[in-house]
Amino acid sequence: MAMSLPSPAKETKHETFRRLAERRTNAVIERLRVLGNLSNPHAYEYTDDDVRAIFSAIEREVRLTKLKFQDRQKKEFRLT
Repeated sequence: MAMSLPSPAKETKHETFRRLAERRTNAVIERLRVLGNLSNPHAYEYTDDDVRAIFSAIEREVRLTKLKFQDRQKKEFRLT
């Protein structure tokens, strides 16, 4: 028997956030684990520069995404 999901119409905004955040976070973690498989030196060849470029891109996206959660208040322009 398949597990039924709560009806989106009956979910609160927080419940929807939690449901989607858990699913999306687990997907990101799984993809990072798959990326980690590339570290096998018997199967792949890579340089330190390759590794730095990969993690620089990932870290940049993490910082940008984190800022979206931290900068929740939009600053309005005002003449002083």
